[in-house]
Amino acid sequence: MKITILGMGCKKCVEVYDNVKKAVEELKIDAEVVKIADAAKIAEYVMSTPGVVVDDEVIFEGKVPSVEEIKNELSKL
Repeated sequence: MKITILGMGCKKCVEVYDNVKKAVEELKIDAEVVKIADAAKIAEYVMSTPGVVVDDEVIFEGKVPSVEEIKNELSKL
């Protein structure tokens, strides 16, 4: 599983990255978590940041999901 955090490095984007890492650890799933800060790449997926993409599917856009919200979405995949 590849989880991509889309954002330019703002406070909210860092918070999303931290929440995703914690959710992955708590669920004990094998996932690669990467950050993309390139505006052109981000625009391929979302109109507003932060964004969370799992295996090329956008699961969150323009909000900071909680660890529980992330775990819930990851459990569906």
